[in-house]
Amino acid sequence: MKYYKDEPLINFEFWSQAKTNAEKLTANELDRIEDELETIDFFADGIPEDVQINDLFWFNFDDICRLIGLTEEEVLKRED
Repeated sequence: MKYYKDEPLINFEFWSQAKTNAEKLTANELDRIEDELETIDFFADGIPEDVQINDLFWFNFDDICRLIGLTEEEVLKRED
């Protein structure tokens, strides 16, 4: 069985390194990232699965940060 959720990125339940990365971002930044991903139609092949979203924040976090004009280093240096 498959089902889809229409939830804002701020409510996504990241895991592993993606969770650590996402926790460094503000709610406003996550909203901006969500808008950018939708604008550029990043998941043009259809609705992404949770693994695809998580992997994007885990393995391509530098690309995620660039969407909002930051570097991965700038974001990861933030204090918790």
